[in-house]
Amino acid sequence: MLAWTHALLDPSVPPPPGLVAWNGSDVTPRFAVYRNNVVVSLIDALADTYPVVAQLVGEAFFRAMAREYVCAHPPTTPVLAHYGGDFAAFIEGFPPAAPVPYLADVARVEWANLQALHAPDAPVLTAAALQAALADPERLPALRLHLHPSLHALRLRHAAVSIWAAHHGHGALETIDPTRAECAVVVRTDLVVQVIPVDEAALAVLDDIAAGWPLGAVLERLTARAAPLDLGPWLGRLLQVHALSALSLTPTNTDSTEETRS
Repeated sequence: MLAWTHALLDPSVPPPPGLVAWNGSDVTPRFAVYRNNVVVSLIDALADTYPVVAQLVGEAFFRAMAREYVCAHPPTTPVLAHYGGDFAAFIEGFPPAAPVPYLADVARVEWANLQALHAPDAPVLTAAALQAALADPERLPALRLHLHPSLHALRLRHAAVSIWAAHHGHGALETIDPTRAECAVVVRTDLVVQVIPVDEAALAVLDDIAAGWPLGAVLERLTARAAPLDLGPWLGRLLQVHALSALSLTPTNTDSTEETRS
């Protein structure tokens, strides 16, 4: 199988041994056509996943770069929507792309979009459920929040979120400083993927929630960081965009773990 894949993606490699034509003719030209069709289909899949990256560098450059990626990174799954997860890392190490230093970060935004879109469904925590839990001050410190599986947190060295948004009609490219670092949350709200610019303090709270810290500890850690973030409105925003899927209470000597969604 490895020999077949190698031959399929490397034009310098002859067809795999044992490959024959029905009429006994040379299989090399036919295999070359098949190889080209496979490579083109993978390049097209990357273009579908990374349209803004392609717009930033132009079609010819993108397809040449994508061809290099395809030859070095064969797919590991038959689902083309899952192909290209390490394209951003490849771009960072692709010397011809160096004049566009923010290109890899834009690719990260686009990949997070795709992953959020195809993330599994999960229940959504309602405001009523959270308010009911917060109404019990004795249990408040032990309350644990659970993030929706579609949520992705992005820490980017460049203004890739603003650049991506400008290519979708939100903002003007000429007003963006591409060297400015940005953070964002990508999440699917109902059937629509949202890219929400946030600051580092907001992402730090998400890190704590994802790590399983109870709400009391999340608040303590936020206070210790002296971060300019009000936890209440941020949790409200997370509820609004369906970024929270459930809450649970850490068991005590008399309680068992409870989980609530609605």
